[in-house]
Amino acid sequence: MKLFDYVRKRKVDNIIETVRKRNIGRKYFLLIVGCLIVAFAFNLFFLKYDIVCFGVSGIAIVFSKFGVNPSLFILLANIFLMILAYFVLGFDNMKNQLVGALSYPIFVEITSLITDRIDLGNTEMIVIAIIGGVFAGIGYGMIYKSGFSTGGTDVIIEILCKYCKISMGNASLIVNGIIVIIGKFVFSWDIVLYAILVSYLISVFTDKVLLGISKSKAFYIVANKEKDDLIRDFLVSLPGVGTTVIDAEGGYSSDNQTLLLAVVPTRDYFVVKEGLKEIDKNIFFLVCDSYEVSNNGDQL
Repeated sequence: MKLFDYVRKRKVDNIIETVRKRNIGRKYFLLIVGCLIVAFAFNLFFLKYDIVCFGVSGIAIVFSKFGVNPSLFILLANIFLMILAYFVLGFDNMKNQLVGALSYPIFVEITSLITDRIDLGNTEMIVIAIIGGVFAGIGYGMIYKSGFSTGGTDVIIEILCKYCKISMGNASLIVNGIIVIIGKFVFSWDIVLYAILVSYLISVFTDKVLLGISKSKAFYIVANKEKDDLIRDFLVSLPGVGTTVIDAEGGYSSDNQTLLLAVVPTRDYFVVKEGLKEIDKNIFFLVCDSYEVSNNGDQL
């Protein structure tokens, strides 16, 4: 049994290693460009206007008001957190964050030479926050899409997840919430509110870059046996709709039912939704965004 578990673990490790090595040049390109975009947004929008967004960068903005060089602070903080990651989370975790953790503060220093010469004039703060959040979100999306990270508070978040048994989202909320509160002791409430807006926009646009824009919807439809043929014919009649039929059983009633999985182009969402209700007013279905559909190795 132990031999079987060992062989299976080796196969899984080989798969992970193969995935990590695939398109390695493209991944480093995404990492470097992403770090450059985030550093540019940090200097031009956040540091210049005291918007304490989140992470080590947010703390650097607070300490910059006491004469501390932001890029130097980020570099030293990242080095400390990399050492912490090595001892607490292991070498593999630290390795995936090392290049980004060292590159990002260098780009912060380089882009500061450019952004210091850019004057946005009397641009409204709400516009600054929105554009900054969008730029940073795109940059972070590219970084995470590369499979790497810029380190920083990601290390603390992962440690909280591991030892406090809380979700990544809750851990991120705790860490970034503390950083925003620290910002309140130095800056006004309106700056804190802009920081919350920026954090939200970064999260949204990171997901958009990482996952893409949903071009399809996945319908999970629970149908009675007497109506499943009609539903299947209805779905198949629509162009570009694929359907898989699975035998199912009601968890409460134990009745024999059919589960249909249908991938529907977003433009046909309302047609399918209303069509299902026309077939059965009490029909149960679940709809999810489908970011990628693969069929025999082809992405649709």
